[in-house]
Amino acid sequence: MVYEIKEISIPKTLAEFEQWQPIDGYKYEWNNGELIKFEGMKRKHLKLVRVLAELFDTTKAKKQRGQLICEQDVQLTGIQLRRPDLAFFSGEQIDESEDNEEPIPEFAIEVISSHDQINEVKKKIIEYFKNGVKVTWIIYPDYQMVEVYTSAKNVVICTESDICSANPVLDDFEIKAEDLFV
Repeated sequence: MVYEIKEISIPKTLAEFEQWQPIDGYKYEWNNGELIKFEGMKRKHLKLVRVLAELFDTTKAKKQRGQLICEQDVQLTGIQLRRPDLAFFSGEQIDESEDNEEPIPEFAIEVISSHDQINEVKKKIIEYFKNGVKVTWIIYPDYQMVEVYTSAKNVVICTESDICSANPVLDDFEIKAEDLFV
């Protein structure tokens, strides 16, 4: 029996990366020529995503056709393409994206699993704020904790009955930390 070994081509430019179809089951981000391998959200996080989606459905932004989208490509700069676990895009941003505008979410959420490298997550937080994100939640399901960033330096740690808020982006998107993990 003869097995054919296919050569795996690794993208060398952002344009190649955008066309690339990895076959190893992982997801990738692009950061200035560096491929960053990660695993997408796990099934065990589906309840968390549902809670966040149900909360979002009650907001004014939802009524104005905004969306909370899972793992959407976000081109922060000409050399950085990231995929937040969840990102809020206003209805206006979505409409403008049809004209090839690359929208930057003002609110991003990262859900941390045991495979995530915290240094890479911290790097993303800095990149998000340098490029227009105004609020970032880092959710640690294993610890039932949420870090709410309103800048790369300003963070509030929420546990138990502490209120996690997406203010000033979504003033009516807030929840007790413990209610995220039901």
